[in-house]
Amino acid sequence: MELKERIRLIFKETNPWWKKGNFQLENYSCRLILLEIEKFFSFKQIIALVGLRRTGKTTLILKIIEFFLQTLKPQQILYFSFDDFSQLEIEELISVYREIFPELNLKEGKFLFCFDEVQKLQNWQEKFKRLYDTYPNIKIIISGSESLFLRKKIKETLAGRIFEFKVLPLNFKEYIYFTKNESILSNTQLYKEEILKLYKEFLKTNGFPELAGIKDTMIIHKYLKESVIDKIIFQDIPQLFKVKNVDILAEILDIIIFSPGQLMDITRLAKELSLSRQVVSLYLDYLEKSFLIKKLYNFSKNLRKQKRSLKKYYPAIIFPSIVEDNFPLCFENSLVWQLDAQFFYRNAYKNEIDIILVGKNKKIIPIEIKTGRIELASINYFMKKYRPAEIIIITLDKEEKQKQIKIIPFYKYLLKK
Repeated sequence: MELKERIRLIFKETNPWWKKGNFQLENYSCRLILLEIEKFFSFKQIIALVGLRRTGKTTLILKIIEFFLQTLKPQQILYFSFDDFSQLEIEELISVYREIFPELNLKEGKFLFCFDEVQKLQNWQEKFKRLYDTYPNIKIIISGSESLFLRKKIKETLAGRIFEFKVLPLNFKEYIYFTKNESILSNTQLYKEEILKLYKEFLKTNGFPELAGIKDTMIIHKYLKESVIDKIIFQDIPQLFKVKNVDILAEILDIIIFSPGQLMDITRLAKELSLSRQVVSLYLDYLEKSFLIKKLYNFSKNLRKQKRSLKKYYPAIIFPSIVEDNFPLCFENSLVWQLDAQFFYRNAYKNEIDIILVGKNKKIIPIEIKTGRIELASINYFMKKYRPAEIIIITLDKEEKQKQIKIIPFYKYLLKK
């Protein structure tokens, strides 16, 4: 089958609103990020959705299409995935689209073009720059399973032309809605036992929308390993980067998965793996750009010291067996991701704070995570040194307020908005 005929066939399969005249997602539960994205619909800039595999980027695109169908004709909306088309030119897509709808003038009126898995398209940034500049009346939505805009060349090419949104797995509040348990939100204190049980289920699914409500740990493990991790490690990363030893990449990820939040000495790890420090640093960078791990810096007001200090790494995915064996560590890992932490604190005397959030006007918000006994030595030390307005201790069930220290159950903190 020639290329044009393939594209035409895929267009008809993936744009059902052309034939039906309307489109509506079934059983859709609201994602909070959609409320943020909607604010940018009226801007000319490209909207980019990036994030880990299977986090619902395509579903969000379809929901955006559903929204635009309120004001645009079905034939003015195009969806296409580059999953199997790395060599394609966008002009070829435009050509087929025009053949299907010869009555449309792409330089008149409004259009919505949505493109999935753009990171698989060679030199995609240049191609979308041309599309953006040639057709200013086309609103462009793109998605990718890699952090697309960390590389200098891409930033320079699309400067001022793009807004990026990171699509994370479900947070706990979204998970409650996805599993139809929103009734517990009416009185979190009354339903605290049910909430804790639900949170443990949430941890095992890692917030992947397709796993919401599934309790069979074998199914969950297989999904996480084969549909997410293996696809990224053995398919996505080798396509995007020059990885000489994929098995070593998988081994580094396993080290982080089975020991979340450990201080990572890259020099020591390089010796253990018989690799150079540079290669290990590169592999960690690839894992981070693919959203499989999160790096936390040791907080300091001295930026040079902050960059040189040992980092902590937290995995995006933890297997159900690890949740069962080490709940406190998995509890901490989940909060690091949901709060989008960037820093922790640890000094030479091992005074340590789990999370340091830096808010507006560089306001410091220290957060400790405790599932058991609360010790205040590190907290008191940090308060004397940095004098934050308040320090928060997130617990399973304890609640108390003492001067500048606020002790709060995780469900009240996560579900307060």
